[in-house]
Amino acid sequence: MLGSFAVLRKQSLLGDAISHAALPGIAIAFLITGTKETNVLLIGALVSGLLGAFWIRGITKRTHLKSDTALGLILSIFFGFGMLLLTYIQKLPNANQSGLDKFLFGQAATLLARDVWFMASVTFVCLVVLLLFWKEFKILLFDADYAKTLGFNIQLIDILITSFIVIAIVLGLQTVGVVLMSAMLLAPAAAARQWTNSLGIMVVLAAFFGASSGVIGTAISASQNNLSTGPVIVLVAAVFVGFSFIFSPSRGLLFRQIRFIQNRKDLELHKTLAFMFEIVKSHENISHPHAVKILNNFHGYTRKSLGKLERKEYINVSGSMWSMTPKGYHFAANLYNQQGNENE
Repeated sequence: MLGSFAVLRKQSLLGDAISHAALPGIAIAFLITGTKETNVLLIGALVSGLLGAFWIRGITKRTHLKSDTALGLILSIFFGFGMLLLTYIQKLPNANQSGLDKFLFGQAATLLARDVWFMASVTFVCLVVLLLFWKEFKILLFDADYAKTLGFNIQLIDILITSFIVIAIVLGLQTVGVVLMSAMLLAPAAAARQWTNSLGIMVVLAAFFGASSGVIGTAISASQNNLSTGPVIVLVAAVFVGFSFIFSPSRGLLFRQIRFIQNRKDLELHKTLAFMFEIVKSHENISHPHAVKILNNFHGYTRKSLGKLERKEYINVSGSMWSMTPKGYHFAANLYNQQGNENE
């Protein structure tokens, strides 16, 4: 759900930056506490992720650097620092690092029932906050300046939504890991965006695509040996994205190509009718018959287009002769006037 706001705010790299920024927090939490308790490590990831998120905001607001530059800087610096700490931890005599590795690529198969309940609880809290601040989130998303004139504290709202995006990212680290979490944040939202222009519907669809990816990916991983759950979930999400990009009625590549072909055919048909109108308008009687062969001088004319015009009741065809109907004459006159206005 929260990924929809990241996509629409053009912060697609935010998930990647925050997930990588969480890595040093996990390592530092282990070094301080000496425990691999998941909740402790996730708290470290949350603190580190929030720090990275607000550094990104600070860089973009206080410098001339663009957001993509700030995201790239935080991603590389935090991830490099995190890998350095993991290397150090690996060399400690009593620090079996295997418990930390799962945060790199995820290890959904090792989740316990309490982990799932914890995720469900945080998801419920996120949903409640999303519903309570829906109006504020929506107005900030589409017109921040207008929200400011209405008296909304846009900085506080921005911090709130950014914080919950960070929470969602940190929560998913156990499932798909630092490397792939960005895809799980963005892929369902990107797929949902292809199907609707409504924010509410997009959020619901994104939640459905994300949940379906998790269920289907886990089922596929469980049915085969040596298949990592996290990467399979991401691949399933990618299938949803690919399907949406191709088959979405409004934005899909397939229907866009179909509309392009149809528009081109309609244009050829209208050009033929306009040529016929040029012939007819010099006669007082618009139903005066003309020889079909006169149309051979027009390159866009085909027998097929003639049949289409007759089915639309724009012309009548009798043997080798054709004549224009009043309906066709008025339609062609409008086309002719539109072309004249465009030329002017």
